[in-house]
Amino acid sequence: MAETKKIKTALVSVFHKDGLDELLKKLNEEGVRFLSTGGTQSFIESLGYECQKVEDVTTYPSILGGRVKTLHPKIFGGILGRRDNEGDNEQMHLYGIPEIDLVIVDLYPFEQTVASGASDADIIEKIDIGGISLIRAGAKNFKDVVIVPSKAEYSVLLDILNKKGAQTDIEDRKMFATRAFGVSSHYDTAIHNWFNK
Repeated sequence: MAETKKIKTALVSVFHKDGLDELLKKLNEEGVRFLSTGGTQSFIESLGYECQKVEDVTTYPSILGGRVKTLHPKIFGGILGRRDNEGDNEQMHLYGIPEIDLVIVDLYPFEQTVASGASDADIIEKIDIGGISLIRAGAKNFKDVVIVPSKAEYSVLLDILNKKGAQTDIEDRKMFATRAFGVSSHYDTAIHNWFNK
């Protein structure tokens, strides 16, 4: 297993865009290709970078009022595919699934929405489904994928890129995976506490 992995394609799907521009600039300089949806895609393009639409990969538009955008085998296959597994590689090739090496996610602000005194309907719409699934998939396949699970980690990845270029060691990826499961656990606990109130 190659311990060092090069980042070639990044899926970016974030709620908070602040602090993202510097990270995108460095990734772009390193030749990393961007893949995104909706507002994040528009943000990336507004900075002058090319960005492929997720729907061009999946051939499905964002549906159900934006509830379903990234939940598709061509996206999750690209994150979960094991690069050293011959069967996975054959299936990825067969179904035209692109390898996704970096996933940058910042979840819908569930806790802030609850704290604002929003209605139950508004709170429920801030339960992130695609984002939390992307985080878990990226963290599960940390052997091959870098997962940046919140805006708090944008600067952590930027430091690594500035030191090593667009590549990470297994220790880097495992550190991000650990943080990712921390984000996931905190988020689900907040949702559980709200339902349980």
